[in-house]
Amino acid sequence: MTATNAAAYVEVQGLVKWFGADRAVDDVSFNVSKGNFVTLLGPSGCGKTTTLMSIAGLHSIDAGQIRVGGMIYTAPKNGIFMPPEKRDIGMVFQSYAIWPHMTVAQNVAYPLEIRGMPQPEIDSRVADVLRLVGLAEMAAKLATQLSGGQQQRAALARAIVSRPRLLLFDEPLSNLDLKLREQMRVELKRIQNEVGITSIYVTHDQAEALVMSDEIIVMSKGRIQQRGTPHEIYARPVNAYVSNFIGVANLLKGRIVAVNGGGRGKIEIAQNGKQLQFPCLIAAGIRAGDEAVLSVRPENVQARRDNGDGRCLEGEVLQAIFLGNCVDCRVRWGDFEWKVLTHPRGRLSKGDKVYLHLDPEHTLAVQP
Repeated sequence: MTATNAAAYVEVQGLVKWFGADRAVDDVSFNVSKGNFVTLLGPSGCGKTTTLMSIAGLHSIDAGQIRVGGMIYTAPKNGIFMPPEKRDIGMVFQSYAIWPHMTVAQNVAYPLEIRGMPQPEIDSRVADVLRLVGLAEMAAKLATQLSGGQQQRAALARAIVSRPRLLLFDEPLSNLDLKLREQMRVELKRIQNEVGITSIYVTHDQAEALVMSDEIIVMSKGRIQQRGTPHEIYARPVNAYVSNFIGVANLLKGRIVAVNGGGRGKIEIAQNGKQLQFPCLIAAGIRAGDEAVLSVRPENVQARRDNGDGRCLEGEVLQAIFLGNCVDCRVRWGDFEWKVLTHPRGRLSKGDKVYLHLDPEHTLAVQP
C-alpha cells in the first residue's frame, strides 16, 4: 500500500476513543514525517497516552484510522485491526520493564531471540546498540545492578535493537531525579537522531517537550490545541491555554480594537478605571471586536526605573527573588500582578516603583 500523503510516515486521522461515557480522544488528526521526533504534550487526562496506546495497538479505537509507512494499522470502519505484535513498534515505558534475572545483554537480545535471529547477528546488534547507549561495559551485569538512568538506557536499547518502524515513548523519564532527567533528555534526542527512527513521545513536562522535539502537539480534553515547532509553540501560542501551559505567561482579558496587515493590531484592556490600548501581534482567526487575551512572557516585560517614552505601566515591586542569572519579580499594577524576569544588575527590591514596557513584537493577542 502507498501512503496517502508522501510526506507523512505516521498518519492519525479522525481518531476517537471512548471509555464508557468519557470521550478520551475526540477527533484527533496529525501526521509525522519519517525520522521526526514529535511530542504529545498535555496534563493528565488530556488524551495523549490513549492516543499513543492506540497507535501501539494496545487500545482499540471507536473511529478514525492509523497508518504507518503506508500500511493501515487500525481502521474500525473497514474492520481492520493489526495486532500489536505485528506492528513492528518499539516502546519505552515509564517503568523500565526490564527483567531483573537477566543480564543487560540478555535483556537487550530478547526481542531478537524471539524472532529467531541467528546468534552471531544477535551478538553483533546487541554490542552495537549497547555502545550507542553507553552501556557496553555493563553488558554482563544484572539489570538490578544498574542505576535508574542506566536501566532506562537498557530499556531504550531493547526497544531499538530490532530496528522497528516506529518508536513510542510513554513518559520514560518521569521516575528519574531532576538532574538525571535533564541529562537523559539530551541523550535520548542524540540517540534518536543517530538511529533515525520516527518517534512519538508522550509527556506532561514542558521542558522535555521543548528540548527534545522537532514538533510539539499540545492536547487538552482529548483534542489538539496547537501543533508546531518548540519555538512556534512558545513564542506564538494560539490561545490562552497554550500560553499558560507552555512556560509562564502574563494573561489579561481584553477586546481587539484593530487588526492591521501583517498579523498586527491593538487590544484594549480595562484596568485602573481606564481603557488602555496595547499594540500587539494578533493570533490567527481573531478579528476586530473579538474578545481576546493579552499574552506576554515574563522575560519580555522590561522593568525600568523611569517612564522612558511615557507609555510605560507604573507599578510596585511586591517580590524580588534572586535566581542567579535573573531576578524573578512580581509587580502590582492596579488589580493585576505582573510576572517579570529582570537582570540582577537592575537591583530591584520589594517596594520599588518601576515602569513596565511591553514590546509590541513580543506582545500577543490570543484566543481566550
